[in-house]
Amino acid sequence: MNTANLQMEGTLLALAALTEVLARKGILSAEDLTEALGCAERGASARSSGLSEANKEAIRFPIRFLRHALQQRDGAALDYAAIAAGVGRTRERVKL
Repeated sequence: MNTANLQMEGTLLALAALTEVLARKGILSAEDLTEALGCAERGASARSSGLSEANKEAIRFPIRFLRHALQQRDGAALDYAAIAAGVGRTRERVKL
């Protein structure tokens, strides 16, 4: 596996854990975090003009990963593969 992919995996898990702590401690509500991630996804979508659909999905994936991880907060260890699979199952399908 490409080392950059492993670095991205670690970064996403760290960010997911941080967002969970922010919500659990009441520093930011889950709604605030969801709103911020929605803003990030809208910005990513606006930036993606001229890119292939695969590249657009690559830009959106980290944002959707964090959103999905936030929805599954339960204090258990974060499972990258399970969260990524959940993102894949729930992503919007492109109509051809």
